[in-house]
Amino acid sequence: MPTRRPPPAPGQRTPPGTVRIIGGTFRGRRLPLPANPALRPTPDRVRETLFNWLQPVVAGARVLDLYAGSGALGLEALSRGAAEAWFVEQHGPSAAAIEAALAMLGARGRVIRGDVARVLGSPPAAAFDLVFIDPPFAAGLLPELCKLLGAGWLAPAAWVYVEQPRAASLPSWPGFGVHREGTAGDVRYGLLCRLPPPSTANPPPPGDR
Repeated sequence: MPTRRPPPAPGQRTPPGTVRIIGGTFRGRRLPLPANPALRPTPDRVRETLFNWLQPVVAGARVLDLYAGSGALGLEALSRGAAEAWFVEQHGPSAAAIEAALAMLGARGRVIRGDVARVLGSPPAAAFDLVFIDPPFAAGLLPELCKLLGAGWLAPAAWVYVEQPRAASLPSWPGFGVHREGTAGDVRYGLLCRLPPPSTANPPPPGDR
């Protein structure tokens, strides 16, 4: 009898080979991954948790997947009803693999090959409802990315998902709060949402200001 491999531990990354879509129209489809030592697709268990959080908002959303890597997050969103997804990825073979996956699935998406900071530093081509950010952990890029995204890339009710080292706190971002967060292995992940503006329905009398 063949020996079965044990299931991956929480937070363990899928080894190079394939990535599996875990829900929606394309559920169960396995997509090939290129050889890339820096590639670390978000584990199935984390993706399942994330998309449970996003269930009320993913349908019809315009999605931006930054440092897309395998494209697992953006492709999962498309499988679950997102209107379209843009993927930003600098590694050529990874970008080509995402383009091939979009063609194979017949999903609506666009792949932008280039550095994320450079892409976000250009005038925004559109505003997005849902953004995934999974940057290289050692680079400390999140504060700058938050600033760049705030220059017109986010829709008024945007949601932003981030991954970073377990020991780090989620970014402090003016106008956003942490909706949900969790940990898996060496990763801390969180979903940020827009905070409502301060209420001005009953402003205090001038003398009380």
